[in-house]
Amino acid sequence: MTELLEKIFGRARGEGRAYLMEHESKAVLESLGISTTEGYLARSEEEAVAMAESIGGPVVLKVMSPQIVHKSDAGGVALDLQGPGEVRAAYREMMEAFAEKEIAGVAVQEMARPGAEAIVGVARDPTFGPILMFGLGGIFVEILQDVSLRSIPITENDAEDMIRGIKGRPLLEGYRGRSADIPALKRLLIQISDLVMEHPEISEMDLNPVFLYPDGYKVVDARIILGDPPEAAKPAPPKVQDLRELFYPKSIAVIGASGTRGKLGWNVFSNLISHDFKGELYPINPKAESILGVKAYPRISAVGKPIDVAVILVQASMTPEVVRECCDCGVKYVIVESAGFAEMGEEGRKIEEEMKAITDSRGVRLLGPNCSGIINTHCSMVQSIGIVDALSKGNIGLISQAGVCAAGMLWGLRHIMDFGIVATIGNKLDINETDMLEAVSADENVEVVCMYLESVKGGRRFIEAARRITREKPIIALKSGRTEAGKKAVASHTASMAGDDLVYSAVFSQAGVIRARDYEHMFNLARAISKQPLPEKEGVFIITYAGSLGVISADAVIDEGMRLAELEDGLKERLLALLPEYVGGTNPVDYTFSMDAETVKETIEIGVESEDVGSFIVILQAEILGSYVEPLGGIDYRGKPIMVCVAGKEFAMEEVIRMENAGIPVYQTPEQCADAISVMYRHRISSR
Repeated sequence: MTELLEKIFGRARGEGRAYLMEHESKAVLESLGISTTEGYLARSEEEAVAMAESIGGPVVLKVMSPQIVHKSDAGGVALDLQGPGEVRAAYREMMEAFAEKEIAGVAVQEMARPGAEAIVGVARDPTFGPILMFGLGGIFVEILQDVSLRSIPITENDAEDMIRGIKGRPLLEGYRGRSADIPALKRLLIQISDLVMEHPEISEMDLNPVFLYPDGYKVVDARIILGDPPEAAKPAPPKVQDLRELFYPKSIAVIGASGTRGKLGWNVFSNLISHDFKGELYPINPKAESILGVKAYPRISAVGKPIDVAVILVQASMTPEVVRECCDCGVKYVIVESAGFAEMGEEGRKIEEEMKAITDSRGVRLLGPNCSGIINTHCSMVQSIGIVDALSKGNIGLISQAGVCAAGMLWGLRHIMDFGIVATIGNKLDINETDMLEAVSADENVEVVCMYLESVKGGRRFIEAARRITREKPIIALKSGRTEAGKKAVASHTASMAGDDLVYSAVFSQAGVIRARDYEHMFNLARAISKQPLPEKEGVFIITYAGSLGVISADAVIDEGMRLAELEDGLKERLLALLPEYVGGTNPVDYTFSMDAETVKETIEIGVESEDVGSFIVILQAEILGSYVEPLGGIDYRGKPIMVCVAGKEFAMEEVIRMENAGIPVYQTPEQCADAISVMYRHRISSR
């Protein structure tokens, strides 16, 4: 097979073509055992007739030319030809229509029997490499863009997820007498993935259409586009991979520390002092004897003691020399919080390159530049350039490409959620999001990881790391910088469909990463996952004081793919005994304004005993929210999460904070509650 492929690829390149003609593409596929429409290449009218007769039945003629990529659009395809007369006429028309083109011949192929129409394709993404696409053809792909994507290589589970992931899936499972051979389709997807892995020179591929049958499939049209194989990554210089000491240093030097309130050097050093960092602190400032009561040094080389981490806050032009001195002094980690580098243009990029060359040559890890350092509440370390008030030790890890934004969020969020680690990465000159993800997720104090990303370096490594981590700890990612699909100038249909944002959504799904829509959504999910267990059942039990909010909650539960739980008969009888005489529903349970904390507590305890209840949505009155905190906080939920909805919660924030601190997340709308529950349930199922 390899010899055949090399021959076909070599011939195309020898003729100056970046793509294979259809008959060549099909020969490649047939060598893998992939079923295509039978076909031959005719170079004369008589050959075309003879080939059609040998095939038998209706045939298709397609012009083969290195100058015609999209044959259908150019009028180079004739369908359903019967007998020698129609074949001759079609052949002559093609030769006349394309007389000015370089014609290799005319392909004569069997006319495939109709089936469910699908598309399978490959495109290359600059971050994640080759991307496999699958979708139903026709209106589903052209207008609805109902496709699923995965980064290559794929597993059997990935192939199943791709097929399950399209909206048109019912057409494959059986509709109006039509269905698809799902096992055969899965094998096709895996075979294409394997082909691209074995031949990285394949840049793009379209199998479109592929007719799916109850007993197999046929690839009707195929196009393979060649490119330069990706360059092998240069071996990285040996560096410390375990970043534990970056997060738990015994000593920190702040270069550019200042005694002037309001300066960034004052902010960083003040944060370390005020949060009572237990390690050694060394402020570096040539003009100060001491800063905030701590002896200062004119330069880091004057300290004369081991230093784990150096935080640099000097102007960009001075940074390479400071980094060099840090390396000379044996500093293990350098954090450049200064700005003015690649984000400012070419001059800043050159400074970055100089810094990286220095740290690479010494095996020193560098964080930043243009970041806000690291906050680790479990060792009382706050390196933020913004002043940070008191923090509680928490179980949420936050990795953010935007430093100031991450630090600023803590001011409000610290009241309702507890962070263990906040790690900012800035320009990612050395330490990137995957390095941070591996380090933060490995921390025993972190149970859920949030990520704000503008880009990803080393996409395949990110996927593999995230896939491994999400089996143990949920990852919630917010990706900004979305772009519209199809903005690239590409030769294949697949590549135009695989836009940046679609690819990120696909790889997040492939790796088990939960994708957030915005900051509020990310932190809503983080609050739920960090405070409550993942539901084991999809049944949701709703308790409310307002019938309308109960109905809205029920709709939201169904919209999110969950269902309303059904209490067992004995439990239903106990519940009816609690309900007012004028109320008869048992899910949602509507107590109207007679609802109080003790009644809600008893109702939840009934739901806890039900085998069908996996989670709770409890809608509470804002005006008496405080009365619910202690009773609800003391219930043994037996692994069943509870989400509280308080309409107008912004007017009862003191009580909301008390409820959150009791471990129960509070949301503004029933839809937010249902969303959190469904995301948690789906994550539990997918991570098994």
